Amino acid sequence: MPPPEASPLPAHADVQIENCQRVWQGWTALDLIRFRHRRFDGHMSGLRTWEVLRRGHAVAVLPYDPDADRLVLMEQFRLPALAAGVEPVMLEIPAGFRDGEESIEAALLRETREEIGLEPDRLVKIGDFVLSPGGSDELVTIFVGRVRVPDADTSGIVGMGGLASEHEDIRIRVCPADAAIAAVMAGEIPNSVTALALLWFALRRDSLRMEWMIA
Repeated sequence: MPPPEASPLPAHADVQIENCQRVWQGWTALDLIRFRHRRFDGHMSGLRTWEVLRRGHAVAVLPYDPDADRLVLMEQFRLPALAAGVEPVMLEIPAGFRDGEESIEAALLRETREEIGLEPDRLVKIGDFVLSPGGSDELVTIFVGRVRVPDADTSGIVGMGGLASEHEDIRIRVCPADAAIAAVMAGEIPNSVTALALLWFALRRDSLRMEWMIA
């Protein structure tokens, strides 16, 4: 789902917005903002101009089956990754933008159903992260969610997912937790949201698995 229309910049005691001009409105919005901010020496800065890509609030979840000790991951083509010079078919976790006033949990459950056909029955928040603070307002809230892994073939492929109406082409994989952790530790997962989730999971896996297997 595309991000919602950008909201106004929030007020801040140390920021003076001189002008905010919407220069592009499409799947995302681009604002040209002229502003001053309070410097570390206490004085206000000179007039600055910044382009901000307004993407909004996203959610993501790392689906984990504690009984099988396996994760459900997905692969899909990403054109911006190609533009960045990396492999465009990325290993990812379910993620998407909130729909208007939709709650974080509702958005998370909707995206997980749409992309991999599963719905977590327990959630633990990993954290809130600004993905590109130098150029975009995109904030992602990441969770780990308890699921039951579906059947997979010998290569770990479950099947295909995503919404046909959005032309999504998603391949769903089941991955042993050890293998996923080894991959992120080796620097083999360039998708930042997936890497953040897996690095947190690597530290909390044992305690999380014990808690979820008992519950």
